[in-house]
Amino acid sequence: MLLAIDIGNTNITYGIFREKNLVKRGKIPTGSKDYLIYLEKFLSQEIEDIIICSVVPQSLQRLRKDLKKLFSKKPFILGDTISVPIKNLYKNPKEVGQDRLVNAYAGYYFYRGNLVVIDFGTAVTFDVVSQKGEYRGGMIFPGLRTSLEALCAKAALLPKKMRFAIPQGLIGASTRESILSGIFNGFLALTREIIQVLQQKEGIEKVVFTGGDASKLYPYLSDLGPLKETLTLEGLRLIYENKRKNK
Repeated sequence: MLLAIDIGNTNITYGIFREKNLVKRGKIPTGSKDYLIYLEKFLSQEIEDIIICSVVPQSLQRLRKDLKKLFSKKPFILGDTISVPIKNLYKNPKEVGQDRLVNAYAGYYFYRGNLVVIDFGTAVTFDVVSQKGEYRGGMIFPGLRTSLEALCAKAALLPKKMRFAIPQGLIGASTRESILSGIFNGFLALTREIIQVLQQKEGIEKVVFTGGDASKLYPYLSDLGPLKETLTLEGLRLIYENKRKNK
């Protein structure tokens, strides 16, 4: 079996694959000190290989060190011991986060065509893939929770801490409701407008949604394209399989 790990800024997402089937998945906070308990549990389940994608160097370094103690084989590390098999058209290819390349690769594998993969996480990323399967680049801006936290931290008269929730209506009748409506409906409007511009100016044909907060927004964007919450994990599996096939 394969253990796929995606280290994000907020959560470490993991999945166990038996061949092509995702048999178990979950997540733990990236800063958690208890993740070794999970690893020890997984490594007792006949894990043959591990593949890791990370955007948090410090957490990756710690995980590699701990895996060395628990696992006889070295894990595959995206951008280090294994590469995403996609042509990268970024001016400086090394600047692109490995998670973005994984999403682009997996998005093209499953859906083909000129497409954009939209990942709603700590940051929101729009990643554009050409008809030929090339990674063209995209956009990055703060995610829902990041925006909410930054607003509350910077504005003197606003609550210093708020939890994100779907607003009850468009027009907020309290400060809390107004903030939630602004963040939520603002992201919906922004997403639709950018997609429309990409369709008109860049010939985008397909849209794919993923990411930790995608399920909250997707019911209001479902007319635009599919939601695939496991896209990054599936991408890691595909990259691993490609590596083994081309040994």
